[in-house]
Amino acid sequence: MWLSAAASGATPDAGLRASIQRDLDQYLSSRSKIEHISAISLSISLHGQTENIDFTAGRVRYGDDASVSPENLWQIGSNTKAFTATAILQLEAEGKLTIDQTVGRWLPQYPAWKNVTIRRLLDMTSGIPGYDNVPAMLAAYAKNPQRHFAPAELIAYVYPANNPQAPKPTIGYAYSNTNYILAQLIIERATGQSYASEIERRFLHSKIGLTSTYYSDAEYGSDVLARMVSGYFYNHDADDAPLAPLLGKDVSADSVSWMQGAGGIVSTPEDVTRWARALYSGPMLAPKQRTELLSIVSTRNGRPIGTTSPGDPRGFGLGVAQMTMPRIGTVWFYEGETLGFRMLHVYLPRQDAVIAFGLNSQPDSKEDHSGKLMMSIYESLHAAGEL
Repeated sequence: MWLSAAASGATPDAGLRASIQRDLDQYLSSRSKIEHISAISLSISLHGQTENIDFTAGRVRYGDDASVSPENLWQIGSNTKAFTATAILQLEAEGKLTIDQTVGRWLPQYPAWKNVTIRRLLDMTSGIPGYDNVPAMLAAYAKNPQRHFAPAELIAYVYPANNPQAPKPTIGYAYSNTNYILAQLIIERATGQSYASEIERRFLHSKIGLTSTYYSDAEYGSDVLARMVSGYFYNHDADDAPLAPLLGKDVSADSVSWMQGAGGIVSTPEDVTRWARALYSGPMLAPKQRTELLSIVSTRNGRPIGTTSPGDPRGFGLGVAQMTMPRIGTVWFYEGETLGFRMLHVYLPRQDAVIAFGLNSQPDSKEDHSGKLMMSIYESLHAAGEL
C-alpha cells in the first residue's frame, strides 16, 4: 500500500485516507480473481490543493512481490482520443484546418467517406465502421502480437484498397476507432509531421505537467516497460473469440500499433488528472475550441444535445464523454480500455475535482465493475466533506 497526502490546503484526515484505502483493498480482494487484476492505482486532485492524493493496492504482476506505486505506468486506452481531438482543435485555432472540413478534403484516398466531416469523426457520428470489430484484424493481431500495423493497414480492414463497394457512412452515434486513425492521418497531412512528434511537441513534458506520459505507435522501449504494471487479457466475450490465444496472458509488452491515435498512450493516474484539468478548464484550448470539444451528441441517436440529463444520461463530445448520474450529477469522464488495462477518469466541474484510477486487465464486459469502485471513492470523499 502506498499513500501520499496533499502538501497544501486542507490535508485529508486519517479517517478519509483509511476509508479510500479500504475501498481499493476491498475491490481488489473481491474482484481480483473475477477480473484477473493484481493492481489498482488511484490519484485524486481536489480543488485548492496543489498536490494529489495517491493510493495503490496490490502487486505489479501476479506472482511478484513488488507492490504497485504511483510511479508505475498504465496504458490509458481511449483517453488518448482527447489528445488527438485536442491536437485537431489546436490546428483549427492556428488556421490550418476547420473541423467542418471533410475527409475528402484531407484524405481523398477514401472517396466513399468524402463527405464525412472531421467533427463527425471526433464525435462518433461518422458511421464509419471500426477496424477492430473485424475478426480478421483481431486474428492477425492475436497470431503476432508484436506486429506493427500501419494506419493504412488498419483502415484497409474496413475499406479495402480500390474497392468500389467500400462501406458507406451511416447516420447516428456509433463508436469507431477508425475515426481516430483517420484523424491521426489528418493531423499528419495538415502539419507535415508525424502524429507522434505532434503529440510530443504539443502536450508531453510541457507546462501541462505531464512528466510521466508517453506515446508509441508500435512497441514501448525497455525504459517505459520497466515502469509498467502487467496487463492481462481476460475477456471471454463471444465477440472476442479471435483473441482467444491471448486469454490469461500479460499483454503489456505487446505492440500498441493497433491503437495508435485511438488509444496508444501510457501514463500514470496522477498525470491523467493533470491532463483532465488542462483539457476541461485550463488554457490549452481557446474558448471557441473548448466549446467545440465539449459540444455533445446523445449516444442514443447521435443528435446534438446541450447537456446530458436523467432522461438522456450519456453524451459524447470531441474525444470526451459526459454522463448524468442520480447521486453525482453531471460529470465529464472516460474509461479507456486496452486488451490489458482500464483507465477511468472523472472530472466533477461543480466540485472542481478529478479522480483517475487504473485496473490492470480487460475482463468480460459484464464483469467490469470499475463504475462501482468509482462510486465508492466518491462516497468516501463526499462523506468526508471533500466533495
